[in-house]
Amino acid sequence: MLLLAFETSAKAASVALFEENALLGEQYQNTGMTHSQTLLVMAQELLTQCGKEPREVTAVAVANGPGSFTGVRIGVAAAKGLAWGNEIPVYGVSTLEAMALGLGVWDGYVCPVMDARRNQVYNALFYVNQGALTRQSPDRAIALSDLEAELKTLEKPIFLVGDGSILCYNTLKEAVPQLILPPENRMHQRAVGVGLAALMQEHADDPATLVPNYLRLSQAERERNEKIQKNKGE
Repeated sequence: MLLLAFETSAKAASVALFEENALLGEQYQNTGMTHSQTLLVMAQELLTQCGKEPREVTAVAVANGPGSFTGVRIGVAAAKGLAWGNEIPVYGVSTLEAMALGLGVWDGYVCPVMDARRNQVYNALFYVNQGALTRQSPDRAIALSDLEAELKTLEKPIFLVGDGSILCYNTLKEAVPQLILPPENRMHQRAVGVGLAALMQEHADDPATLVPNYLRLSQAERERNEKIQKNKGE
Protein backbone atom coordinates (compact mmCIF):
# COMPACT_ATOMS: atom_id res chain seq x y z
CA MET A 1 0.00 0.00 0.00
CA LEU A 2 1.20 3.49 -0.86
CA LEU A 3 -0.58 5.79 1.62
CA LEU A 4 -0.73 9.59 1.30
CA ALA A 5 -1.70 11.34 4.56
CA PHE A 6 -2.97 14.92 5.07
CA GLU A 7 -2.96 17.08 8.23
CA THR A 8 -4.68 20.47 8.05
CA SER A 9 -6.44 20.78 11.41
CA ALA A 10 -4.42 23.77 12.69
CA LYS A 11 -2.23 26.64 11.39
CA ALA A 12 0.38 24.33 9.87
CA ALA A 13 -0.24 21.90 7.03
CA SER A 14 1.65 18.70 6.34
CA VAL A 15 1.67 15.69 4.04
CA ALA A 16 3.29 12.30 4.65
CA LEU A 17 3.87 9.30 2.40
CA PHE A 18 4.03 5.70 3.64
CA GLU A 19 4.87 2.56 1.70
CA GLU A 20 3.39 -0.32 3.67
CA ASN A 21 4.47 0.58 7.24
CA ALA A 22 7.58 2.56 6.27
CA LEU A 23 7.61 6.35 6.21
CA LEU A 24 9.06 7.53 2.90
CA GLY A 25 8.89 11.26 3.52
CA GLU A 26 7.01 14.27 4.89
CA GLN A 27 6.35 17.87 3.85
CA TYR A 28 5.53 20.43 6.58
CA GLN A 29 4.71 24.10 6.20
CA ASN A 30 3.77 26.70 8.81
CA THR A 31 3.98 29.96 6.88
CA GLY A 32 0.51 31.39 7.38
CA MET A 33 -0.53 30.57 3.82
CA THR A 34 -3.95 28.95 3.49
CA HIS A 35 -4.06 25.18 3.26
CA SER A 36 -5.91 25.43 -0.03
CA GLN A 37 -2.76 27.07 -1.46
CA THR A 38 -0.21 24.65 -0.03
CA LEU A 39 -1.68 21.18 0.54
CA LEU A 40 -1.83 19.69 -2.96
CA VAL A 41 1.38 21.45 -3.98
CA MET A 42 3.18 19.80 -1.06
CA ALA A 43 1.62 16.43 -1.95
CA GLN A 44 2.85 16.65 -5.53
CA GLU A 45 6.35 17.73 -4.44
CA LEU A 46 6.56 14.92 -1.90
CA LEU A 47 5.54 12.29 -4.43
CA THR A 48 8.11 13.61 -6.89
CA GLN A 49 10.87 13.63 -4.28
CA CYS A 50 10.03 10.03 -3.36
CA GLY A 51 10.04 8.92 -7.00
CA LYS A 52 6.32 8.20 -7.05
CA GLU A 53 3.45 9.19 -9.34
CA PRO A 54 -0.01 10.24 -8.11
CA ARG A 55 -1.53 7.25 -9.90
CA GLU A 56 0.59 4.94 -7.72
CA VAL A 57 -1.10 6.09 -4.49
CA THR A 58 -3.38 3.28 -3.29
CA ALA A 59 -4.92 4.93 -0.19
CA VAL A 60 -5.32 8.36 1.34
CA ALA A 61 -5.74 9.40 4.99
CA VAL A 62 -6.82 12.65 6.61
CA ALA A 63 -7.28 14.11 10.09
CA ASN A 64 -11.02 14.77 10.01
CA GLY A 65 -11.28 16.60 13.31
CA PRO A 66 -11.51 18.15 15.71
CA GLY A 67 -9.66 21.30 14.74
CA SER A 68 -9.98 24.46 12.72
CA PHE A 69 -13.33 24.37 10.92
CA THR A 70 -11.85 25.68 7.68
CA GLY A 71 -8.64 23.66 7.91
CA VAL A 72 -10.35 20.33 8.58
CA ARG A 73 -12.83 20.98 5.79
CA ILE A 74 -10.02 21.61 3.28
CA GLY A 75 -8.18 18.43 4.27
CA VAL A 76 -11.28 16.25 4.12
CA ALA A 77 -12.29 17.70 0.75
CA ALA A 78 -8.82 17.02 -0.70
CA ALA A 79 -8.77 13.45 0.62
CA LYS A 80 -12.27 12.69 -0.66
CA GLY A 81 -11.43 14.16 -4.05
CA LEU A 82 -8.35 11.95 -4.42
CA ALA A 83 -10.21 8.88 -3.22
CA TRP A 84 -13.11 9.43 -5.60
CA GLY A 85 -10.95 10.39 -8.56
CA ASN A 86 -8.58 7.44 -8.24
CA GLU A 87 -11.11 4.96 -6.81
CA ILE A 88 -8.96 4.25 -3.75
CA PRO A 89 -9.87 3.91 -0.06
CA VAL A 90 -9.88 6.88 2.30
CA TYR A 91 -9.24 6.79 6.05
CA GLY A 92 -10.57 9.53 8.31
CA VAL A 93 -8.73 9.56 11.64
CA SER A 94 -9.06 11.49 14.88
CA THR A 95 -6.79 14.53 14.96
CA LEU A 96 -6.20 13.89 18.65
CA GLU A 97 -5.25 10.24 18.23
CA ALA A 98 -2.94 11.16 15.36
CA MET A 99 -1.18 13.70 17.61
CA ALA A 100 -0.70 11.09 20.34
CA LEU A 101 0.78 8.59 17.89
CA GLY A 102 3.00 11.20 16.29
CA LEU A 103 4.57 12.17 19.62
CA GLY A 104 6.01 8.67 19.99
CA VAL A 105 5.95 8.39 23.79
CA TRP A 106 7.08 5.00 25.17
CA ASP A 107 5.55 5.08 28.66
CA GLY A 108 3.08 7.38 30.40
CA TYR A 109 0.02 9.37 29.40
CA VAL A 110 -0.40 11.51 26.29
CA CYS A 111 -2.87 14.37 26.55
CA PRO A 112 -3.59 16.07 23.20
CA VAL A 113 -5.09 19.53 23.68
CA MET A 114 -6.25 22.01 21.05
CA ASP A 115 -7.44 25.47 22.05
CA ALA A 116 -11.23 25.53 21.58
CA ARG A 117 -11.66 29.03 23.09
CA ARG A 118 -14.20 29.86 25.82
CA ASN A 119 -11.93 28.20 28.45
CA GLN A 120 -12.24 24.85 26.71
CA VAL A 121 -9.89 22.55 24.82
CA TYR A 122 -10.51 19.76 22.36
CA ASN A 123 -9.00 16.81 24.14
CA ALA A 124 -8.60 13.06 24.53
CA LEU A 125 -6.44 11.05 26.88
CA PHE A 126 -4.26 8.05 25.99
CA TYR A 127 -2.14 5.69 28.06
CA VAL A 128 1.08 4.40 26.53
CA ASN A 129 2.66 1.16 27.76
CA GLN A 130 5.79 -0.05 25.98
CA GLY A 131 4.81 2.14 23.03
CA ALA A 132 1.28 0.67 22.73
CA LEU A 133 -1.44 3.32 22.78
CA THR A 134 -4.71 2.74 24.70
CA ARG A 135 -7.49 5.31 24.56
CA GLN A 136 -8.69 6.48 28.00
CA SER A 137 -11.37 8.95 26.92
CA PRO A 138 -13.37 9.86 23.81
CA ASP A 139 -12.60 12.93 21.75
CA ARG A 140 -14.34 15.80 23.50
CA ALA A 141 -14.54 19.53 24.16
CA ILE A 142 -13.78 19.92 27.87
CA ALA A 143 -13.38 22.82 30.27
CA LEU A 144 -9.87 23.34 31.62
CA SER A 145 -11.20 23.02 35.17
CA ASP A 146 -12.70 19.61 34.41
CA LEU A 147 -9.50 18.47 32.70
CA GLU A 148 -7.49 19.55 35.73
CA ALA A 149 -9.67 17.45 38.04
CA GLU A 150 -9.18 14.40 35.83
CA LEU A 151 -5.42 14.75 35.33
CA LYS A 152 -4.75 15.29 39.05
CA THR A 153 -5.69 11.65 39.69
CA LEU A 154 -2.98 10.27 37.37
CA GLU A 155 0.39 9.22 38.76
CA LYS A 156 2.60 8.73 35.70
CA PRO A 157 4.04 11.55 33.53
CA ILE A 158 1.50 13.31 31.32
CA PHE A 159 2.86 14.54 27.99
CA LEU A 160 0.96 17.45 26.46
CA VAL A 161 0.74 17.81 22.70
CA GLY A 162 -1.15 20.21 20.43
CA ASP A 163 -1.59 23.95 20.06
CA GLY A 164 -3.22 24.11 23.50
CA SER A 165 -0.18 22.61 25.25
CA ILE A 166 1.36 25.86 26.48
CA LEU A 167 -2.05 27.15 27.62
CA CYS A 168 -2.72 23.95 29.58
CA TYR A 169 0.79 23.75 31.01
CA ASN A 170 0.78 27.33 32.26
CA THR A 171 -2.75 27.01 33.65
CA LEU A 172 -2.50 23.57 35.27
CA LYS A 173 1.17 22.97 36.13
CA GLU A 174 0.84 23.89 39.82
CA ALA A 175 -2.17 21.61 40.35
CA VAL A 176 -0.81 18.88 38.04
CA PRO A 177 2.99 18.77 38.52
CA GLN A 178 3.35 15.59 36.43
CA LEU A 179 2.66 17.56 33.23
CA ILE A 180 5.48 17.55 30.67
CA LEU A 181 5.74 20.07 27.84
CA PRO A 182 7.49 18.59 24.77
CA PRO A 183 9.88 20.55 22.54
CA GLU A 184 8.24 22.87 20.02
CA ASN A 185 9.07 20.57 17.08
CA ARG A 186 7.24 17.67 18.76
CA MET A 187 4.30 19.63 20.08
CA HIS A 188 2.09 20.09 17.03
CA GLN A 189 0.13 17.73 14.87
CA ARG A 190 1.78 16.31 11.76
CA ALA A 191 0.73 14.09 8.89
CA VAL A 192 3.04 11.30 10.10
CA GLY A 193 0.66 10.72 13.01
CA VAL A 194 -2.30 10.67 10.62
CA GLY A 195 -0.62 7.99 8.53
CA LEU A 196 0.22 5.91 11.60
CA ALA A 197 -3.40 6.11 12.80
CA ALA A 198 -4.71 5.10 9.37
CA LEU A 199 -2.38 2.10 9.21
CA MET A 200 -3.94 0.86 12.47
CA GLN A 201 -7.50 1.01 11.13
CA GLU A 202 -9.05 -2.22 9.87
CA HIS A 203 -11.64 -0.62 7.62
CA ALA A 204 -11.61 2.38 5.30
CA ASP A 205 -14.33 5.03 5.19
CA ASP A 206 -16.79 5.66 2.39
CA PRO A 207 -15.74 8.87 0.59
CA ALA A 208 -19.42 9.73 0.18
CA THR A 209 -20.10 9.72 3.92
CA LEU A 210 -16.77 10.89 5.37
CA VAL A 211 -17.38 14.27 7.02
CA PRO A 212 -15.45 16.50 9.44
CA ASN A 213 -15.89 15.78 13.14
CA TYR A 214 -15.92 19.23 14.70
CA LEU A 215 -17.19 18.07 18.16
CA ARG A 216 -19.21 21.26 18.53
CA LEU A 217 -21.03 23.81 16.40
CA SER A 218 -19.18 26.72 14.84
CA GLN A 219 -19.68 30.20 16.29
CA ALA A 220 -21.92 31.15 13.37
CA GLU A 221 -24.10 28.06 13.95
CA ARG A 222 -24.28 28.73 17.69
CA GLU A 223 -25.32 32.34 17.11
CA ARG A 224 -27.93 31.20 14.58
CA ASN A 225 -29.41 28.70 17.03
CA GLU A 226 -29.43 31.28 19.82
CA LYS A 227 -31.27 33.71 17.53
CA ILE A 228 -33.82 31.03 16.62
CA GLN A 229 -34.43 30.20 20.28
CA LYS A 230 -34.75 33.89 21.12
CA ASN A 231 -37.31 34.40 18.33
CA LYS A 232 -39.30 31.40 19.56
CA GLY A 233 -39.48 32.94 23.02
CA GLU A 234 -40.81 36.26 21.79
